[in-house]
Amino acid sequence: MILGSLFFGGDIMQIDSDAVDVSQTTVMRLQHMLKKIDRVCLPPASRRDLESILVRQVAHELDRLLPWQAGHGQATAAIAQELGRALHLDDETLHQLRLASLLHDIGILMLPPCLQSRREWLEPESYVAMQNHPRLGAMLLEPFSFLREATVMIAHHHERWDGSGYPYGLRGQLIPLGARILAIADAFDAIQVPHVQERSLRDRIALRILRVASGTQFDPVVVETLEVLFAEGYARHV
Repeated sequence: MILGSLFFGGDIMQIDSDAVDVSQTTVMRLQHMLKKIDRVCLPPASRRDLESILVRQVAHELDRLLPWQAGHGQATAAIAQELGRALHLDDETLHQLRLASLLHDIGILMLPPCLQSRREWLEPESYVAMQNHPRLGAMLLEPFSFLREATVMIAHHHERWDGSGYPYGLRGQLIPLGARILAIADAFDAIQVPHVQERSLRDRIALRILRVASGTQFDPVVVETLEVLFAEGYARHV
């Protein structure tokens, strides 16, 4: 059954009402899971532990709902944490960076259902629609006070150092540091190298690709930090 049409960047997409109902139910279920934490009063360290457990549960649900990228949140979180520690983030910011990494693609669930089921979006109208997912994810998570800083990171993780990114076109150090770290961790894990099976070779190629985009797409300091980590023998814990 067709509900109607949605406009994305001037293009029209037909939306199936049954699929929309399923997506709305899914989003409401995830929001209900996250609401549990706002009612709990605990010491900061215990609260962070509980927040991590709850967000991991939501991340597992995201893996189930978006199987084409299962494990991406965990892998992104692993490299983001390494980068955050190397850049001397404080404990609370590191914690928020981890939560943001686990949830950074949650906005995909608020896109038309036809865009939730596959890894590649080649049509121009689909690409424009996908550019909404950081903003939509931030809107979904904004009501939860314990995710306030993580929400900002998620909203801006597709901004570019040169200002040509989305959704807001921020540039340079106007982009929050956590979002700059998340952008690089996200891209590092997402890069696909066809016909390369060896993990270490794939990682070296991915690092070269990030180096090429340093200073245009990515913060050059964060890219250099990732290079130093690999030069010092850091392995990915995923």
